[in-house]
Amino acid sequence: MTELLPGLIIRSQAGFMTVHTESGDYTCRVRGKLRRGRASGDLAAVGDRVLIEGQPDLTGTIVKVQPRTSVLSRALSGVNYSYQQVILANADQILIVFACMQPEPHLRMLDRFLIVAERAHIPAVIVVTKLDLTSQAFAESIFGIYEKLAYPVIYTSSKSNEGIEKLKSFLPGKISSFAGPSGVGKTSLLQNILPDLHLLVGDVGAGAQGKGRHTTQVRQLYPLEGGGWLADTPGMRTLALWDISEEELDAYFREIAPLVAACQFSDCTHSHEPGCAVRKAVDAGQIAQSRYDSYLRLRFGDKRSLEEDLSLFYDEE
Repeated sequence: MTELLPGLIIRSQAGFMTVHTESGDYTCRVRGKLRRGRASGDLAAVGDRVLIEGQPDLTGTIVKVQPRTSVLSRALSGVNYSYQQVILANADQILIVFACMQPEPHLRMLDRFLIVAERAHIPAVIVVTKLDLTSQAFAESIFGIYEKLAYPVIYTSSKSNEGIEKLKSFLPGKISSFAGPSGVGKTSLLQNILPDLHLLVGDVGAGAQGKGRHTTQVRQLYPLEGGGWLADTPGMRTLALWDISEEELDAYFREIAPLVAACQFSDCTHSHEPGCAVRKAVDAGQIAQSRYDSYLRLRFGDKRSLEEDLSLFYDEE
């Protein structure tokens, strides 16, 4: 019987997986038995811990995927059935990257990323880029509401290296993922952290009307000198909320969740009911209006309005 090698999937492209093991990196496919029938989600993904049958030429077959401790995922768009597309398995934290400007930050999208992180029980760190284009005070006026919610917010500039060392201090020993819209500077940050990668960096062009162009084309984990791994993922054109119903949305807003029990009605939607503790907190300035608006938009916005939100962020590709 062939001895199975434990490993970590560090790269995925076109059905081929690169699996890192103590014996080297193997190029693998998923065993056919695991792919029988139509799956409801990705069977293997970057970040998965797996067992493989390795060959002398460093090719192999993934025969078992170990249980995941966390999953960063989204609902796959463009199909007529429910499918969970796994962006990263077993992440220890998500680094959600948004720019101060170019492209203009749209907080509804940031709130969507935070909901996905809360739902997956993955700690989120907000990384603000392009600080060289504006002042610290201006950046804090936009993103300071998240610091009040106990989300770590790191203000950075890839050009001046401001905040880069602080960002690095969050990384050792963890599997971390950059996530966020295209064009906000994720790849530039990655180059600052791992300068030997010589990655292609794309500019936000005027022809894209300030919207980001995708630079990253594959999902991949990069090893960190102090231990741990850092993932770079393609900028997301859409971020449908996977397996989250409208009724449970309030549980993933940190400032709203503690107030739900104080509402007069147990099925309060926090939109119009009398005795709503959430609306009272908004009126008192205890909940930021932008966050409350995000909640209402996500809970009550129709599919068309949500797609219009998303069209603000991405090029058609």
